[in-house]
Amino acid sequence: MNVVEAAKRLSALGLNPGKAGNVSTRAGAGFLITPSGKAYESLEIGDLVEVDASGKPHGTHEPSSEWRLHHDIYARHADAQAVVHTHSPYATTLACLHRGIPPFHYEVALAGGSDIRCAGYATFGTQQLSDLALGALEGRRACLLANHGSVAFGDSLDAAVLLAEKVEALARIYWQAIQVGEPPRLDEGQMAEVLEKYRHYGRS
Repeated sequence: MNVVEAAKRLSALGLNPGKAGNVSTRAGAGFLITPSGKAYESLEIGDLVEVDASGKPHGTHEPSSEWRLHHDIYARHADAQAVVHTHSPYATTLACLHRGIPPFHYEVALAGGSDIRCAGYATFGTQQLSDLALGALEGRRACLLANHGSVAFGDSLDAAVLLAEKVEALARIYWQAIQVGEPPRLDEGQMAEVLEKYRHYGRS
């Protein structure tokens, strides 16, 4: 999967309606990211923008307004090879309530910890937003962004897309559950056991 294919997949799944969200992949010392304000249906490889390690863009289009968020995740997390930012409906609903996703289901551990945090609010495209997201991503591979959406990264583009999809699925199930009442939570020991199992899950 390349960046264009990933962006179109997320759009087709309804995780990034319209021109919302953005996708990037590490490239050399910098990264390739989707351009600002271009509909995903017409997106082509040549539309992608290269952003170097200093944050300078190279290309015929402006980079996504969230390029700082991607830049800083790559700088902080050496294992991040791709970053996906979505405005998916259920994750964004929780984010608008300033609610993270607690350990109500063991698959929350797929994001790297015992919960999926919600970062505080800041205006889109700002350094403040990036800083808040980095805090919420400490020890995690995904977080929600208050009044905004979610962000996930992975050691490949496929992994980042799959994690973004999983965060949305967990957000939907959690939202459904809280319509009845706050669901029971797994304790720290139970989540630690799952996290240990996931260290080797799916590896040959």
